[in-house]
Amino acid sequence: MVKAIRIHEAGGPEKLSWDDIEVGDPGEGEVRLKQAAVGLNYIDTYHRSGLYPVPALPAVIGLEGAGVVEAVGPGVSDLKEGDRVAYANPPLGAYAEARLMPAHRLIKMPDSIDDQTAAAMMLQGMTVEYLIRRTFRVEKGQTVLFHAAAGGVGLIACQWLNHLGATVIGTVGSEEKAELAKAHGCHHTVLYRDTDFVAAVKDLTDGKGVPVVYDGVGKDTWDGSLDCLMPRGMMVSFGNASGPVPPTDLGILSQKGSLYVTRPTLMTYTASREDLVESAEALIDVVGSGAVKIEVKQTYPLSEARQAHEDLEGRKTTGSTVFTV
Repeated sequence: MVKAIRIHEAGGPEKLSWDDIEVGDPGEGEVRLKQAAVGLNYIDTYHRSGLYPVPALPAVIGLEGAGVVEAVGPGVSDLKEGDRVAYANPPLGAYAEARLMPAHRLIKMPDSIDDQTAAAMMLQGMTVEYLIRRTFRVEKGQTVLFHAAAGGVGLIACQWLNHLGATVIGTVGSEEKAELAKAHGCHHTVLYRDTDFVAAVKDLTDGKGVPVVYDGVGKDTWDGSLDCLMPRGMMVSFGNASGPVPPTDLGILSQKGSLYVTRPTLMTYTASREDLVESAEALIDVVGSGAVKIEVKQTYPLSEARQAHEDLEGRKTTGSTVFTV
């Protein structure tokens, strides 16, 4: 038996339960992982709340972790006992001391990247990779708007975008978060609670707007984000921290300048083994070069997942958060 955080029904952080579970031996194409660290991500709260329904209950949630292979199932040839690996994809089950995992969804970690960094960087880092290199390929000299610039995804994005030669406008919720974002490569910060971010973006771009908005906030920033775009700009809506975007009249997109809108997910962009490896290698390379630094700002014992979820949803966290196992 090992310990794990499970939900028996959807709801608030109080629904997270510290349970004993059986893991068993790995089957065909699987390995058993002894986990060292687990990443906390906003998508975990969607699975817990029921916004993104889980396949069956009770369920161990979580999509990101790092650890050591402790057993290898039949048909696995590229991993062996003792290998350090990390992952950021289904199946759910990261909030556990040990788990089974399909071998083809795991990425070997170099010795230069420790377990907490690996657990903190995979989901958020590969999210940034596909957003700025594949959904809308940002070029040197462009100016982009990135919401929640002091969050885990935001801090990685600010650094990576700065590395690419882009100018970053980032929205933040406090002066403290503004300083944090600036320290990570954000050129202009806008306190969205105190300032009209649309007016700020137009002022910073001489009225032109930006070619792309990256928005993981959702409902609260949707309308304003569209108004920040230049004609034929792209709205990249990749999260719902403030709630789902309400139904939208597509005619608005033509009225505001023949805009493009996409709602991408990491799971689609890393669905094939080839895409997963390419994304992970790009992330490992940029972290290894020092251009992007992964900073774990908060750690919690896995047993304290409820407190971590409360802090995340209460906007009390910055950067990356990791559970220790």
